[in-house]
Amino acid sequence: MIARKRIREEIVRALKHQPGVALLGPRQCGKTTLAQQVAAEVGGRIFDLENPDDAAALENPMLALEGLRGLVVLDEVQRRSELFPVLRVLMDREGAPAKFLLLGSASPFLVRGVTESLAGRVAFIDLQGFLLDEVGVSP
Repeated sequence: MIARKRIREEIVRALKHQPGVALLGPRQCGKTTLAQQVAAEVGGRIFDLENPDDAAALENPMLALEGLRGLVVLDEVQRRSELFPVLRVLMDREGAPAKFLLLGSASPFLVRGVTESLAGRVAFIDLQGFLLDEVGVSP
């Protein structure tokens, strides 16, 4: 596994200042791996919306998410745009017991959905391919 310390620290730092962070990037660029590392560091619950069990657990998203504390990761969130209004309510709660890390492709659909529903609540972090220093090559 390639350590991506810099971007991992950026995610953790953003989560300290915002109730949500959207980690965007193309498929297979390491979003899920980074989210798993952050969740392991700070503790958290990961929902993979391509997993039928996790998708079913979110059929009633308010019921599934409102009692959670700490980090909640929603992987492939672009598959469930109806979650955005629920996330707005959860992010606006007094004391905000949960922080949300939203993973998805950098599609205009996802960016528009997050921007419209979660404006001012979510920091955006774009993840591209691997940097030279991440793969052990000096420039």
